[in-house]
Amino acid sequence: MSTTAGAVGISCPSNDLADSTIHCIEKDTSSESNDPSINVEKGELIRVDSVKEDVLLLSHEEQFPIDPNEEPETQFTIRAVLVGCLLGGVIAASNVYLGLKTGWTFGASLFGSIFGYAILKPLSKALPQQFGGGYFGPKENVCVQSTATAAGSLGLLFTSGFPAAYQLGLLGSSPRDDFGKLITFTACCAYYGMFFAIPLRKFYILKQKLVFPSAVAAAHTIRSLHVGKHAEANARKKTKALIIAFAGAITLRCVSEYAPGLLWDWHWAWTLNRLGWNWIICAESWNWIWEWTPAFIGVGMLTGLNASWSFFGGSVLAWAIIGPALVTTGKTFGTAVSDQYPGYINYMGMVMDDPINHPTPRYWLVWPGTMLLLCGSFAELGANYKTLWASLVQMLAPISKSFRKVNIDEHDLIEDPAPLHEQVPWWMWTGGLVISAFFTCIVLGFQYGQNVGISILSIIFAFIFSFIGAESTGRTNITPVTSIGNASQLVIGGVTRGKYPTKDAQMLNLAGGMLALGASEQAADMLGDLKTTHLLRASPRVQFYSQMIGAIVSIFMSVGMYILFSAAYPCINDLAGQDRCSFPAPDVGAWRAIAVAVTSPKLPIPPSSGYTSIAFGIMAVVVTIVKYRFVPPAKHGWVPNLNAIGIAFILNTTTYPTAMAFGSTLVFFWRRNYPMAYGMYCYAIAAGFIAGEGLGGIVGAILQVAKVSGNYYGTAVGCPGFEYCG
Repeated sequence: MSTTAGAVGISCPSNDLADSTIHCIEKDTSSESNDPSINVEKGELIRVDSVKEDVLLLSHEEQFPIDPNEEPETQFTIRAVLVGCLLGGVIAASNVYLGLKTGWTFGASLFGSIFGYAILKPLSKALPQQFGGGYFGPKENVCVQSTATAAGSLGLLFTSGFPAAYQLGLLGSSPRDDFGKLITFTACCAYYGMFFAIPLRKFYILKQKLVFPSAVAAAHTIRSLHVGKHAEANARKKTKALIIAFAGAITLRCVSEYAPGLLWDWHWAWTLNRLGWNWIICAESWNWIWEWTPAFIGVGMLTGLNASWSFFGGSVLAWAIIGPALVTTGKTFGTAVSDQYPGYINYMGMVMDDPINHPTPRYWLVWPGTMLLLCGSFAELGANYKTLWASLVQMLAPISKSFRKVNIDEHDLIEDPAPLHEQVPWWMWTGGLVISAFFTCIVLGFQYGQNVGISILSIIFAFIFSFIGAESTGRTNITPVTSIGNASQLVIGGVTRGKYPTKDAQMLNLAGGMLALGASEQAADMLGDLKTTHLLRASPRVQFYSQMIGAIVSIFMSVGMYILFSAAYPCINDLAGQDRCSFPAPDVGAWRAIAVAVTSPKLPIPPSSGYTSIAFGIMAVVVTIVKYRFVPPAKHGWVPNLNAIGIAFILNTTTYPTAMAFGSTLVFFWRRNYPMAYGMYCYAIAAGFIAGEGLGGIVGAILQVAKVSGNYYGTAVGCPGFEYCG
């Protein structure tokens, strides 16, 4: 369920949306639809206090009622695992593409739920039992979803730490040459979160009963596909919408490769400049371009107005106000693109002879953006310190009582509704944890030169940050994995400062941060799947097995896609080519900046940028305090999302924030005017857009490597300088 968006995720639903969901369900009992997932597709919760007996009583706190028509089913099947791995592989590939574009990645849970049903339900009826036929029910559907979730994860490693390492010259000449090192390190990160999640299940899901909005949405979606008098009809509608959106997105992405200036990027300022509006070229210089990107229109459909418009507002602040002001006042500098086009300036360079006294606007803005990300995330945690402390105390209470030889009251025990044979035994997750720790120490020691003490410290912080990530995801549906990784960088940087050569220290810094990132992401994913499992009365052990297998797919798929994109677009790993790279990879900038800052004897930060960063950090803390102390919870959606603003400062393009703002605004009016259609189709269409463009990007990378892409045979009509802009 890694709706993780780097540092920004899908917004937690408001009570108004929950109430509207109840209204839709009550209306549904007397109308043509019996789909209990209406307005639940994006995490809205069903709160039913007192309704008529014929209305389905569903709550995110308790297990769903047993379906009287439910048939006995085998939950863990070869067909479910294979289909889950296939669908998760698509999302893994898409996440590398999306992450390198903007730092956003998305989980495969709902995509796997709907597409898994669309594939296996017809096959279960058409094929004989011995060839994969037979009853396909909601619990087996959960197995598909869990496998897809695990198979679709880990992409963030290749949109953050690894590209930063290559840009700093810390690894080999190319990812292809380091294939073995990438595989082993990714394997180190693949399982910690799963093992951490098992002991946290009772606490977060059974005792605290945290929401995990995306997991609840997945549970409602799966139930709606299998239960109810119109379940099959509704499933066909959602599947059809998803397939059409997926096909349209992948087609547009592939075809537009050959005419990007006409079908993909609209360089409106360049066109107006050619028509005689000479001054408007400045908008092109600051990358104010409209892009027909289905993926990020879909992202906006999911994230809502707050995150999307905060992201767009951050872009306006950075690239329409602060950036031009810095150039005007002589604080930053650009370089002319061509003498042929006066006023057309490149402000996005990242390689400078004197970054302190002669920086580019992009380099100058990286530091305030990074400070906003860090201070915004930790201010949120600090504002919720009472909840976090209480959670930690309650989780450790049984251990502390055992040390003090105090008998645990039976009332303190958490009853597990899963039968004993469906629970994950303690020896399984503890044994896996020990093996993973041993493997990690070997890999980091022999391949990355890290001593055992630092490796163990990294693992400890990975667990602590997994706790924070799970708490955040369970309550807000946001897993701030980028900020978690950056925080781990700061801690490890302080521990190793002055003890290693600069290059070695930077590599250890990035490795420790990525270990924390991978563990927190996987822990949040696993707990989300266990929440879905709990609501649908499925087997936790089955999901544990499913995710173990799915993670293997993610290891090889994520590494493979990173190597493919690196081969097709070398600028991803080359700092000198970042100014005009098709993949700006904003997370990479933050990771690289922190690695350099904590290992350099002198901070390579322009003084004015440093002072501004401090001011922005203070502002982030103040805004967060005001939000939690003086703003009613129902009005929190009006407080700007500081993480989104920070990403906008680091991202050197305005196309994705603009597309997201467009998508969220479109959905706002859709929901207001056609709530039933919105509930039925919104997630399916958005998921199709995201996965379709991601897969289309992979096709484009393959065409680029094969030298038959638009870069070789496309047209430059509509592109600045009449040079191909795909």
